[in-house]
Amino acid sequence: MVVTMENVIINDNVSLHYISMTKLKTTSAAIYIHRPLNNEEASYNALLPSVLKSGTELCPDREAVAKYLGNLYGATMGGTTLKCGEDHIIYFDAETISDRYAPEGEPLTADLLNLLMSVIFAPKLQDGAFDKKVVEQEKINAADKIDVFINDKRLYASSRCQEETARGTDFAIGRLGDKDVISSITPKTLYDHYRAIITSSPIDIYLCGDADIKAAETVIRRYTDKLSFTAAQLPKTDILQRDITELHNVSEEMDVTQGKLSMGFLTNVKPNDSDYYALVVFNSVFGAGAHSKLFNNVREKLSLAYYASSQLERFKGMLVVNAGIEFDKFRSAYDETLAQLKEIQNGNITEHEFNSSISSIINTFNSYYDDQRALATCNLMNKIAGTDKTLDEMIEIVKSVTVADVVAVSKKLMLDTVYFLKGRDK
Repeated sequence: MVVTMENVIINDNVSLHYISMTKLKTTSAAIYIHRPLNNEEASYNALLPSVLKSGTELCPDREAVAKYLGNLYGATMGGTTLKCGEDHIIYFDAETISDRYAPEGEPLTADLLNLLMSVIFAPKLQDGAFDKKVVEQEKINAADKIDVFINDKRLYASSRCQEETARGTDFAIGRLGDKDVISSITPKTLYDHYRAIITSSPIDIYLCGDADIKAAETVIRRYTDKLSFTAAQLPKTDILQRDITELHNVSEEMDVTQGKLSMGFLTNVKPNDSDYYALVVFNSVFGAGAHSKLFNNVREKLSLAYYASSQLERFKGMLVVNAGIEFDKFRSAYDETLAQLKEIQNGNITEHEFNSSISSIINTFNSYYDDQRALATCNLMNKIAGTDKTLDEMIEIVKSVTVADVVAVSKKLMLDTVYFLKGRDK
């Protein structure tokens, strides 16, 4: 299937990308504000989306925002932060029914973009700063999000392993910020940060569906043309590369009844390298799916884990294995994970493992054609990675990957970090 994308340069920082998709009855918009991930501003960036979408000049409070969305036939809008390597993204997304299905012929997409532009460029202010009540409430919510994240021990252990593997780099900074820093933020300091970044950050606006691109451009320019922007580049991310003389072992104790073993590997593969998609297939063979070696051996055959899987962090050249285990099975699960990696490195990949991996990846890519948000995100990830491949091209590359390619890329992996979350000693 061919999906076309039209790019419109609004100014040095702001770009509009229109992905035409007529098979669905909705149109979605996604806005990505790129910031360098660092300790100085991570907590401010994490707090901004929820404060900004709580009130604007167009809709001064949450009730007005909800009413505005309701008038667009139940449109939705959300905001959060993402972390792509050292690119800390302030992210907003929204969705409404496509204009051609509007009962009265209303310009729903333009109206939705009007709200989003107001959220980003025309926030509600109180005495030259953000609304104090809104900020204080969202600070509480931001702290709660961090607590919820910590309480999800599977996610927490994987994240901690990534942080330890990325030690010494800004990637070790959490996307949700720091509770102590968040508690110190005031309406004035948050607004000062907002003013400092809003016209000095790359901003990508993706519109996906069946829309009038000229009308969308007009709405965006209505807000941006009156502002002065300072040209900025996407934050730069380098993959992790280091000489490993000894393993970095980290053990942590919490009140848990199930241990969490996470192992951080350096892949030594950049996201725009020619063998990147061989690495994607390797990851699937190794631990991404019910057909994988980790699932069928560590979990099923040997019963060493309640779950066992692997995941790629493409922008940092990292692969993390995650397993939920009994505390006393740490060594067995660790050894068997390395044994399964060795099997791949020795070329012992079954036809079922390989073919299932290829099919699984292609099926995932094909599913993007039915998911506007996934399609926009895929295009953005390729932009951050410095590649310009279309979805169809990505599928064809995956189809061309051979077992020999998977074996070759597997030999580039180097175990760097072993993280173990265990129960407290009684």
